[in-house]
Amino acid sequence: MITIKKMAELLGTSTTTVSNVIHGKPGEVSPVMVEKVKKLIEEYDYVPNRNARNLARNRSGIIGLAMKASENKYDNFVKDPFAGELIGAVERFVRAKGYFTMLYVSSDIGEIISSVSSWNVDGLILLGMQKEDGELLNQKMKKPMVFVDAYFEDASFEYVNVGIDDRKGGREITEYLIQSGHRKIAFLADNCMGVDYQRFMGYRDALDSAGLPWKEDNFIRLKPSGADLSLILSQAYERVGDFTAFICASDYYAAYILNDLKDRGMKIPQELSIVGFDDNVCSRLVRPALTTVHQDVTEKSRITVDKLFHIINEENYGANFEQLPVFIVERSSVRKI
Repeated sequence: MITIKKMAELLGTSTTTVSNVIHGKPGEVSPVMVEKVKKLIEEYDYVPNRNARNLARNRSGIIGLAMKASENKYDNFVKDPFAGELIGAVERFVRAKGYFTMLYVSSDIGEIISSVSSWNVDGLILLGMQKEDGELLNQKMKKPMVFVDAYFEDASFEYVNVGIDDRKGGREITEYLIQSGHRKIAFLADNCMGVDYQRFMGYRDALDSAGLPWKEDNFIRLKPSGADLSLILSQAYERVGDFTAFICASDYYAAYILNDLKDRGMKIPQELSIVGFDDNVCSRLVRPALTTVHQDVTEKSRITVDKLFHIINEENYGANFEQLPVFIVERSSVRKI
């Protein structure tokens, strides 16, 4: 295999000149020499030695993407449209910077830390972490880190997070239902922590502002069991007579519940209105299409990657907390009373 040194000798130029062309820095190289180098690269099928370059820069060229996901909720977290879009977008933006992405998904934070520590990554992107997870990561990992959708209340450590205004989204979708004439509105989620807690609090804010009473059983706590959604669907069906509208904490749940209720003979939205949160592919595939809260997962991923690389390169990365806007996408799953 031809080397940079050999190419420089064949062209009668310096190794720096050849290296600049190979690594996309032809600014100080004449157009004629750039073409000669490119022709030689093509003739010899030259492939840059990325490992050698990273070694010289004291970098591994790897970004770790670690996700904590409940085993009870998912048999395969990547099947979730939100997770799939985020993984794909992060990988694309990391690759555009000449790096590789390594993914690890587990329900065990100790397992995540142990595995990621062995990768020798240049930086970490972390999703699905609670406050205690963040504290452990801060203690154990000495690498640049950016969290996605983290809410670490009264954290004793400094952290960088990219998310959305979940509470505002929860409030606005509830207000939308109230303005559509609904008064009996349930909130459905499988937990009341982090992102889902913020969305739930937005729901409570809207009810309080409208002077509507809230009872504890208005929160329908879904109990997932891996790939088997039958219990969740039964839980939802058992409560349809108590409400005129369901707010689901994600489009993922909203789509499954909507389809199940239709299979049981219910008319949506005539008998029950259903809304979701995320505006992912699930919301557009079901019929009627879901009214939901939009978030831009791809833009969230871009900002996360950019912040991480600014931290790695010891550059100004802006605010520690970046919050992207949300807005209502009105489709066909809500009846106006």
